[in-house]
Amino acid sequence: MGKHSRPGPSNQPSRAVPRVDADNPFAAYDNRRRPPMDIYRRHRPTHGGAGHLRPDEPRVLEEWNGFAYEPVGTALELVAAQVWVNEVQVGDGPAA
Repeated sequence: MGKHSRPGPSNQPSRAVPRVDADNPFAAYDNRRRPPMDIYRRHRPTHGGAGHLRPDEPRVLEEWNGFAYEPVGTALELVAAQVWVNEVQVGDGPAA
């Protein structure tokens, strides 16, 4: 194997590159608008640091708007922030 060879059979496409729908002219654009790791809602500690430390401190709630995460509110503690992140609402996520 060479220095830059990909492991696996040579007759299979690489899994590192996502497939693009050839029938959709906006497929590449739609792919770029997806949030990192498909996380549409997240929470961050107000004063920085790891998310699992100091569970009694307030959290900043952030939602993906198609380009970046934007703050949409606060939660008083970790448990409330986790409930907000995991709640299912109509219209969340990518359009089908």
